[in-house]
Amino acid sequence: MAKISVIGAGNVGATTVQRLAELELGEIVMTDIVEGLPQGKALDLMQAGAIVGYDTAIRGSNDYEDIADSDLVIITAGIARKPGMSREDLISTNTKIINEVSKNIAKYAPSSIVMNVTNPLDIITYTALKATGFEPEKVFGMSGVLDAGRFASFIAEELRCSKKDVEAMVIGGHGDLMVPLPQYTTVSGIPLTELLPEGEITRLVDRTVNGGAEIVGLLKQGSAFYAPSAAVARMAEAVLKDSKRILPASAYLEGEYEQEGIYFGVPVKLGASGVEEILELELSEKQYEILRKSAETIRKVISGLGV
Repeated sequence: MAKISVIGAGNVGATTVQRLAELELGEIVMTDIVEGLPQGKALDLMQAGAIVGYDTAIRGSNDYEDIADSDLVIITAGIARKPGMSREDLISTNTKIINEVSKNIAKYAPSSIVMNVTNPLDIITYTALKATGFEPEKVFGMSGVLDAGRFASFIAEELRCSKKDVEAMVIGGHGDLMVPLPQYTTVSGIPLTELLPEGEITRLVDRTVNGGAEIVGLLKQGSAFYAPSAAVARMAEAVLKDSKRILPASAYLEGEYEQEGIYFGVPVKLGASGVEEILELELSEKQYEILRKSAETIRKVISGLGV
């Protein structure tokens, strides 16, 4: 049976554990530095299993040793974004947290696949790669699945159709310079460009780009966790079942999309060894221009990290 460790027992971490438990993908360890928090939430989730109908073993811990021999480690630790705060504002605090987390992953779960969820996602995922010393394909970030889910939701609302019929694609940095791709987005196989005029698509793209900030502004405290945890569960299932799903993820680029040495949201094949392939799509010059700006922003931040 697979072993999954979720580091961070806040809203994203705990909701991720709930979704993974309901999928019965393996035993789960939830860790956090706050004493009693992961233990209490784990106990609550174990009791929920008797009602919902899952037999997943869930354990809460404050000790990194308990993540030993994990097949998949999911990082959700760190502070959440507040109203008016950009993802870049989170860098100083969250890089320190993830450095410590990643060193413990390398120590206790050296054979694991690592999925990062902590923002600013592409930068923190790079930090995790350097701090673990793992191969790049074993460390990736949850980004595009969430962004595509938001795009798909807005499209379904606009067309008054089922969300189940919308397949959206979003690439680029997980932030203000993400690039939703209408030409690779379909509704029951029909290209979005044949269903909505350009102006309506642009409006939905803009709302997608600001999707996280919209939720932060409404909540006043904290950030999204239902949709992010759903995205994590989909990606975790692809890894643990070795299902070779084609999903957008923040992956380490080595020449793809004219970029090298950074993490960036791109379509990948996810399986038991992590990112097994990066797929390159044909983009318009305007889309490439946004990608270059996004990459430049990420690269500038990385150069100042000292990792």
